[in-house]
Amino acid sequence: MKRLLTAMLVSLLLAPSIARAVEVSRDWDRTYNFARVHTFAVKIGTSWGDQLSESRIMNQVSQELTEKGWRPASESTADVLVVLHGSTDTKHTLETFYNTWGGGWGWGGWGPVTATTTVKEFVVGTLVVDIFDAKTHKLGFRGTATDELSPKPEKNVKKVDKAIEKMFKDFPTASRD
Repeated sequence: MKRLLTAMLVSLLLAPSIARAVEVSRDWDRTYNFARVHTFAVKIGTSWGDQLSESRIMNQVSQELTEKGWRPASESTADVLVVLHGSTDTKHTLETFYNTWGGGWGWGGWGPVTATTTVKEFVVGTLVVDIFDAKTHKLGFRGTATDELSPKPEKNVKKVDKAIEKMFKDFPTASRD
C-alpha cells in the first residue's frame, strides 16, 4: 500500500499540468489620445472558423467598449477600428504514471520501475484584439488572450467573457486621463 501511495504522489508531483488560467496581455501607445475617441467599429480580421463564437466575441468586445463610454458606428464613420484575430493550435503533453517502485525509499532499496506514459492532446485558442485609429491606421491598443479550449461550448463562453473583461480592465479611455 505504501508503494502505491508513494508512486501516486510522485506521479502527481512530476506530471505536467495542462490546466491553467487564461493568460491575458495588453499594451497600448502611451502617446495616443484615447480621450478623442467616441466611436468604434468591430470586425473580424482573421477568422477562426466558428461563426457563433466570432459573433459572441464581437458582441462582448462591443459591450466592453460601450461600457467605457464609446459608441458603435459604421466602419466609414468610426474613430477607431477594432479588429479581432483568432487562432487555435493543438498541443501535446506527456503524462507518466509510475506503477512500481520496488522497495522504495528506506523500504529495502530500489526495484524494477515500470511506467506508463500517455500523450495528452489539447487545443489552445488565442484571441488578439487590435484597435487602430481609423484615419491614420496606427495601432493604439493590442490585447491578447490565450487559454486551453474545452470541448464544451458553455465553458469556452465563460473563458472568453473572463478574458475580455480582464483585457479591458483599466482600459486607457478618457476617464483615465
